[in-house]
Amino acid sequence: MSYNKTASITAETINPKVKIFDYEPCGEIAKYAERLQEEMDNNPGSRPFPEIIYCNLGNPQALGQRPITFFREVLSLCDNPALLHRDEARKLFSPCAIKRARRIIESLPGRDSGPYTNSQGIRSLRRAVADGIAARDGFPSRPEDIFLTDGASSAINLTMQILIRSQEDGILCPLPEYPLYSASIILHGGTMVPYNLSEDGDWGLEIFEVKRCLEEARIAGLTVRAMVIINPGNPTGQVLSLTNQEEIVEFCRKEGLVMLADEVYQDNVYVKDKKFHSFKKVARSLGYNENDISIVSFHSVSMGYYGECGRRGGYMEICGFGDDVIGEICKVASVTLCPNISGQILTSLMMDPPKIGDDCFETFLAEKDDIHSSLVKRAKTLEDAFSSLEGMTCNRIEGAIYVFPRIHLPPAAIKAAKAEGVPPDTFYACRLLDATGIAVVPGSGFHQVSGRNKATGTWHIRCTILPGEDKIKAMIKRLKAFHESFMNEFRDRSRTTSQEPV
Repeated sequence: MSYNKTASITAETINPKVKIFDYEPCGEIAKYAERLQEEMDNNPGSRPFPEIIYCNLGNPQALGQRPITFFREVLSLCDNPALLHRDEARKLFSPCAIKRARRIIESLPGRDSGPYTNSQGIRSLRRAVADGIAARDGFPSRPEDIFLTDGASSAINLTMQILIRSQEDGILCPLPEYPLYSASIILHGGTMVPYNLSEDGDWGLEIFEVKRCLEEARIAGLTVRAMVIINPGNPTGQVLSLTNQEEIVEFCRKEGLVMLADEVYQDNVYVKDKKFHSFKKVARSLGYNENDISIVSFHSVSMGYYGECGRRGGYMEICGFGDDVIGEICKVASVTLCPNISGQILTSLMMDPPKIGDDCFETFLAEKDDIHSSLVKRAKTLEDAFSSLEGMTCNRIEGAIYVFPRIHLPPAAIKAAKAEGVPPDTFYACRLLDATGIAVVPGSGFHQVSGRNKATGTWHIRCTILPGEDKIKAMIKRLKAFHESFMNEFRDRSRTTSQEPV
């Protein structure tokens, strides 16, 4: 008998789509940060900084954000129903949490948090989400239109599976983008149709730019099926104006595009002159119903004041799809059997939190307001810090959890990056991490306006605002010292070398 000694699976023989996309928030900078952390654990004092500050991911609780007590109490009781029958429960848990946990447990299969559930999610929890949406928007929502999911990411992937039929199907996506979208489009065999947000216009969305991109895609033979809008923006931190949202709704309705509304940062708005409005609410306020426009909106328990990233809870609300299409989506959802129950429970709590009159309301509100007010301070502190640095400009952080400053680097720094075969912002981010322990994401990982075009190319970094207020103060001190040293080093090189094209 002969044996094939050649490996059956190699980097050359895997699905080529996997090799095309990058996911920079967990990319090389993050991996290098982990190696540095391991080095510091094994050899304390080996680096000129006490710790790695992971500003590359929006991971609130890993950076010190405390969980909401009510949420955790309800989860604990749902995972341990026997506690409800013990006298100690009344001392350890609020009456509000006990009451909610009893109600949820009654709806669980087998009255336990371990079994599979309906693939769309437990109906009573979907009802809680639908009621929360209706209360937020002032327009009805149905549990039949709600899919509970393992975070917003799985909902987005599921939607792409349904929309994309071949490489001839295009999805409009903003640049800079959240790379989940390009990754999902590539993996499902579609084509991303990028449109540029206007940095000079506070990262606003200009309809004439989207229309230009749509027309070019159609001329190239693509069938553009949907438009992604991220509001508040990731990585850019803008909150769209109501007028801008109305323009987008009118555009998608006229062009027959499905609106994919990424609204996971809806509770992260920091400025008084902007408010979050869901795209469903905007469409209904304009008089359009499900027969006029199709909207899929996404939300998650990962961000906001809850920050329960690892629980993997979220939902999508689907409006304007026929019952036959919903049936097909249910079929695809059933392949993974069901979303996890803890995530389902948290999603229902997010959309149906304690209300005025509940015994735990004051505690809940105090925790929520404390987190939000601190985020407002941190956003402003980092915005001011980056704006104060030589060669950096930073738009106002209106929402979400990131600052996305633009870096104007000396020619010598760009040349050094080219010599190392990396984009200039990646070069800067690597040097920053190596010198300070601050891990950020280079803007090139979000497909910013390309630096290959010398006239219009831009370079950025994305940095989360999530480290605690005291840690941010220490972080800024390190950042400023590094940046001054970096600029001095490469400014001096620029003076002593010819200004070659780079």
